[in-house]
Amino acid sequence: MSVFDTTVFLSTFITLIVILDPPGAVPIFLALTASLTRAQRNVAARRASLVAVLVIAMFALFGRSILDYLHISIAALQGAGGLLLLLVALQLLTGKESDALADAGVNVALVPLGTPLLAGPGAIVATMLAVQRSGTTGEYAAVAAALVAAMFAVYLVLRFAGRVRALLRESGTMLLTRIAGLLLSAIAVQMVANSVRAFVAGEG
Repeated sequence: MSVFDTTVFLSTFITLIVILDPPGAVPIFLALTASLTRAQRNVAARRASLVAVLVIAMFALFGRSILDYLHISIAALQGAGGLLLLLVALQLLTGKESDALADAGVNVALVPLGTPLLAGPGAIVATMLAVQRSGTTGEYAAVAAALVAAMFAVYLVLRFAGRVRALLRESGTMLLTRIAGLLLSAIAVQMVANSVRAFVAGEG
């Protein structure tokens, strides 16, 4: 019986936390839920986190089969995800926040909070790659636990978004957003570089 792989858990958890960027999601979450009561905002945070977990898990489990059917390689998806992630990182670095598409008839917990704010291409590709690199039951369990733990951390930040923003203040939230954007851009460039290397090596 394979033991739980702590190294895989930590690497996957840290990668997902950086990609998900909980502090950076706070201003967007507060803007989209401005008209909701505290109880409704808590429900939105919970639903958004659950939706994100389900979407990412679905791609982690069946994404490989879907890509094979469409004749798309992991390297191609990794490159595309890296480019899209780079666009998000540049928006964070330049201070261009996502538009609050708060239509009264749209459940913001599903769209855009659950996806694509949380379950975006970066988190999906990162989880798929972690699954692809896993070969034992312990490693698969570590990836699953890391996904749940990372999304639970995001839920806690969104759940207490008002307090987090009051604690960090506007300048603190902006600073963390810029730092997350820098780290996110580095991850995006690394994803593209890995994709190019895979194609050059004939793995794409």
